[in-house]
Amino acid sequence: MASPTKIELLTDLSPFIKVYTERLVGTPHVPPSRPEDPTTGVSSKDTTISPTVSARLYLPKLSQPTQKLPILVYYHGGGFCIESAFSFQYHRYMNLLSAKSGSLVVSVEYRLAPEHPLPAAYDDSWDALKWVCSHVLDQTHFEKDQWITNHADFNRVFIGGDSAGGNITHNIAMRAGSEPLPGNVKILGAILSYPYFWGSNPIGDEPTEHIEQHIFYRLWLFVYPSAPGGVDNPAINPLADGAPRLSGLGCSKIRVCLAEKDELASRGLAYAEEVKKSRWKGKVEVVEVEGEGHCFDIVDPESEKAKDLINRLASFISQ
Repeated sequence: MASPTKIELLTDLSPFIKVYTERLVGTPHVPPSRPEDPTTGVSSKDTTISPTVSARLYLPKLSQPTQKLPILVYYHGGGFCIESAFSFQYHRYMNLLSAKSGSLVVSVEYRLAPEHPLPAAYDDSWDALKWVCSHVLDQTHFEKDQWITNHADFNRVFIGGDSAGGNITHNIAMRAGSEPLPGNVKILGAILSYPYFWGSNPIGDEPTEHIEQHIFYRLWLFVYPSAPGGVDNPAINPLADGAPRLSGLGCSKIRVCLAEKDELASRGLAYAEEVKKSRWKGKVEVVEVEGEGHCFDIVDPESEKAKDLINRLASFISQ
């Protein structure tokens, strides 16, 4: 993905019109930490999954050379149109989460809108998870990654993400409930942090006037202009009439992380409550942090509340 502020040509209809994309926010890209991050001791490296998908892998310090670790496939946030698995912000956060949880993390670099409207990010994210799970097979059509082959415990596979990544996590869990993963690998747990859900009917503290002008409403139509049903498409509104039953979620436990001052908190809480009511056979937990805003732990992971939340996420993965 291009770094913030770089202007890229989106559509060239010369000699009539040219359309450009300029990303105004995001953090600079940083290289992986080799041999290891000086703060956490976590090593990282980049890998190519397919022509359209890549990832950054994180390996914590090992207590023994053959140690098996839980594996977390992580999807970054950014409204499906900004940020990157290779950005400073997410690199720092993945180092911390890998170290605290003792997990092998695969941070996915999926394609972004508007160059690649949804469902491109969903397809890329599913392909990345399948690539990870394919390492359990004896024969593959690609060269296996040695970190995953040597250290991944495929009985402890987790998926997770924040904001748009939390949305992706839900949609991947739903897909895993109906479509088998390679080797019949099962997802043990899913982390949805500040998930980006929305809809045409306001709930909780959401504004009740000019709802079609709200940034979250307009953003969805921008990143997925062809979505049937608009903001009531099940991908963005899993509680909409006619949406697939949440009892079909393909994982054993879910943790939904919310922040009191986040506009998305009402939707996240409603989602968790509906999962509980759906007769889904897993366990769902909600963690709501008072006095904080959207993705506060990623923006400032050194704050006391961020440290506490990261530790709680680590426990969810390591237990």
